[in-house]
Amino acid sequence: MATLFLSGQLVAAQTAAPLKLATKYEMPASVKGRFDHLGIDMGGNRLFVVGEEAAQVLVFDLASGKFIRAIKVDHPHAVLYREDLNHIYITDEGKGVLNIYDGKTYDLLKSVQLKVDTDSIGYDPATHYLYIDNGGDNAHETFTMLSVVDTITGTKLADIKVDGDTLEAMALEKSGDRLFLNNPAKNEVEVIDRKTNKLVTSWPVKLGKGNATMALDESAHRLFVGCRSGAIVVFDLQTGKELQSLPIGKGTDDLMFDPANKRIYGTSGGTGAVDVYKETDPDHYESLGQVPTGPGARTGEWEPKLQRYFVAVPQHEGTNAEVQEYQMQ
Repeated sequence: MATLFLSGQLVAAQTAAPLKLATKYEMPASVKGRFDHLGIDMGGNRLFVVGEEAAQVLVFDLASGKFIRAIKVDHPHAVLYREDLNHIYITDEGKGVLNIYDGKTYDLLKSVQLKVDTDSIGYDPATHYLYIDNGGDNAHETFTMLSVVDTITGTKLADIKVDGDTLEAMALEKSGDRLFLNNPAKNEVEVIDRKTNKLVTSWPVKLGKGNATMALDESAHRLFVGCRSGAIVVFDLQTGKELQSLPIGKGTDDLMFDPANKRIYGTSGGTGAVDVYKETDPDHYESLGQVPTGPGARTGEWEPKLQRYFVAVPQHEGTNAEVQEYQMQ
């Protein structure tokens, strides 16, 4: 059953499920606890899955679905792969560093020192700069840093101080220099100029609580903010105003926008499901349904080249942890 949200009215329509399970990648029985974000190496056919509580990043073969190996990390949160350098970048909350690994040997090449609670990342492919949340409550500070690291040289270039002891996911626009950053400590979106590394304005989030993740549709001038209270808050990129709220499951930790198919994917651990919306135009969104995944499955990754959606599902009820790969339909 699909639901169309327009001008406060709900219009129901019968549709097929928006995602179909294609395959599962089983993880070793020793992998327990929750997962954080995922990354993909298309050229090397690899999938990287951050086992946050298992203290490792798991590497899978995309072609066969087989487990290749694990990269041991004290407390990993986010992963980035650069195919041109064949380098893997992993944030480590426990040691407060960004680790850089050789993509062939998996040897640690360098660690960039940041602060405790090194967490979410945002990558600018034009400058090759990586933006990283770090510090805050776990560092016993009332502020948090957004650090800028040059991924070519492996050096920290700047620290942007943000009021509030917790920062979450961010999104970088391609058509301009703005970076949008979730600040759940203040329940707002911080807008940062990447040219000056300055905070230029803040947008209050009033239609949801616990803003944790976000995605952009620049062509429609829309910012989607996923809130753990169970909402996607839609902002106008030109005015910074909230426009509407779309219901999703509670406990979301990943929000993805597919510009080719105008779909929004919100993965929520509270319900163990993926909520899928279709953007019919910038002011109207049709719910295509909620696809069950598994208890505590809160992170996912959309790969446009494969037209596949990957979800990390923790171990539960005697079932090993797994990655579920879905095809769009």
